Amino acid sequence: MSKSNILFIINPISGGKDKMKIPGLIDATLDRSKFNPNFSFTEYIGHASEIAEEASGKNFDIIVAVGGDGTINEIATKVMQQHKILGIIPFGSGNGLARFLKIPMNTVKAIEVINHQHTLLIDTGKFNDKHFFNMAGMGFDAHISSVFAGNKSRGLTGYLRLGLKEVLDYKAQVYHLNIDGVDYVKKAFVISLANSSQYGNNAHISPAASITDGLLDVCIVKEFPMYKLPLLGYEMVRGITNRSDLVEIIRGKQIKITRENDDAIHIDGEPFFMGKEIAASIAPLSLKIITPLI
Repeated sequence: MSKSNILFIINPISGGKDKMKIPGLIDATLDRSKFNPNFSFTEYIGHASEIAEEASGKNFDIIVAVGGDGTINEIATKVMQQHKILGIIPFGSGNGLARFLKIPMNTVKAIEVINHQHTLLIDTGKFNDKHFFNMAGMGFDAHISSVFAGNKSRGLTGYLRLGLKEVLDYKAQVYHLNIDGVDYVKKAFVISLANSSQYGNNAHISPAASITDGLLDVCIVKEFPMYKLPLLGYEMVRGITNRSDLVEIIRGKQIKITRENDDAIHIDGEPFFMGKEIAASIAPLSLKIITPLI
């Protein structure tokens, strides 16, 4: 039986965790009767995308992202375009997509998932000209992603510390939305377009989201008094925001959003800057990904 050529692209800084031992763990755990493993470490932002692009001409069947949602985004964009297979070993701050797919946070167990080679076709989103696979959005979550990107304290603790510092000064904005031809005007603290259910760390903004239904969940976090912030956090951790008075969820395929100013957005947790008008869409079942047998 012929072996599959598999490339592990490792982001050494994602999640603030050391990954120099990852190749050794993979060598010890990967089923060598099925795979020929290769390894590459990223050196700068965007490097994972470049490595994945180069891999297209080198006969790799599977490309594995070793990192967080941002690293997955860079690699999955190229994997999807090349019609290859994506694998994930989660090593980020939140690991939203991996957690949604029930890929183990334990590295050895995540490698064992790859050994089984069970694949699933999932939907992917687009936010203007950028692809996303887990979550994209604007408002406070995009603002805090932008601030967090320049902070040296990676990980959940650093993210929460910055969030609590910034949240008191952030003001809700007015957004004009068109979702599959229906117009809405909403004053919102956050607008998130969810492919999966969660941002990461099991904080669910759209608990009933599906990555195979051909729809994006437009999650509108309404303007609220700060004393209700713990309630919103509780509802996200419990996975009940779809029953919350603080969150409205509208599903759709084609979404247009107009906001008051050019501002930050985030794509799978990574900050970018976009103009006032944003178009989002869903590409059903467009990425093949290795998942657990569930």
